[in-house]
Amino acid sequence: MDALLCDELLQEIFHRIPPPSSAVVSLVSKRWRRLLRSSTTSLSLHFPPPYDPTTIASFSAFLTHHPFLSSLSIAGPGGEDPLLLAVASSCPNLRHLRFSCSPVSPFSLYTLSTSCIHLSSISVTISRPPSFHWLGDHGLSFLWRNCKNVKKLQLKSCESIGDYSSFSSREGLLQFINQSRCSLRRLDLRLPLDLDNSHLIALSENLNFSGLVSLRLQSCCLVDGEGLKALGRAVADSLEELALINCDVVEREPGLLTTLGQSLKKLRRLDLSYNDMLLDKELVSMLVSCNCLAELKLRGCGRLTNATLGSMIRSRNQLQHIDIKHCCGIEVDGVEFFVLNAPRLRRVEVEQSKLSGVARRWASNKFMEVVC
Repeated sequence: MDALLCDELLQEIFHRIPPPSSAVVSLVSKRWRRLLRSSTTSLSLHFPPPYDPTTIASFSAFLTHHPFLSSLSIAGPGGEDPLLLAVASSCPNLRHLRFSCSPVSPFSLYTLSTSCIHLSSISVTISRPPSFHWLGDHGLSFLWRNCKNVKKLQLKSCESIGDYSSFSSREGLLQFINQSRCSLRRLDLRLPLDLDNSHLIALSENLNFSGLVSLRLQSCCLVDGEGLKALGRAVADSLEELALINCDVVEREPGLLTTLGQSLKKLRRLDLSYNDMLLDKELVSMLVSCNCLAELKLRGCGRLTNATLGSMIRSRNQLQHIDIKHCCGIEVDGVEFFVLNAPRLRRVEVEQSKLSGVARRWASNKFMEVVC
């Protein structure tokens, strides 16, 4: 018992030793070296050639001596499958892996996914050639079938991500949504030319995505209200951020924003920037239901007027941050009225020409941040 307590005390001390000095610890005794390795949770290694069986076996044995390793970064000019297979067989508790070596095969990635079931972050990069042509659609599907805890996946220069040959990203994205078992929290799609209702409806039907916290869509031209309403109902209890930036569905379908506002009661951040045909009545009808809203971005919404700001004051909003730059219909008196009467406002983004002297003094006295 005394030896166990002593070991735990030493490990706690090792955690507090700065990295430059920790290497000396292993030289004291074999016991200290064993304790240091068992207390190590993160390693960053540069692995030079040769990559012969003897070297790979030694590398695997070295990793085995670090049973609680959770984060590993490996860089080197080669290594390929043998290095990754050594990691898969020796690091069962691995959660974060950055493998900056040569291309690896689907087989080694499959082995990694079945052996390291706690992985939540994988980064695979290559130097030459700059593509992932060697990794086909079918070979990649095991990632979302087996790695249930993945929260971050970085792939560079990929052609598609489906289970069969895709001529665009539409099928690949739909395949990912339908088969994914990870609990997606944030989705940000910018200029997704193939995104349509089938993707949004698939998101709403996959229970793993019911905890979605943030949904950001920019320049989506193929979605309509049906898909957004279905998704809004599915994530009503979790969604805190919604961005529909330059999405013409906001202008095409009257009443859409009203329905979304009635569903998304927990919404705290809303970004409707650059919807230049958005009207006061559409926005106000949504904001009436969003009682928790703290941040609102309306940059570039040219048809909004002072009436929107007045309605927000009358509805006793909780706004702390508002962006109304490049809103041609909002004038100096509207900005002044809003700044003076919004009780929780802490930051406002607006053109300098629309700030009256009264509004400036009030903002200064209230320590309000004004961004021009």
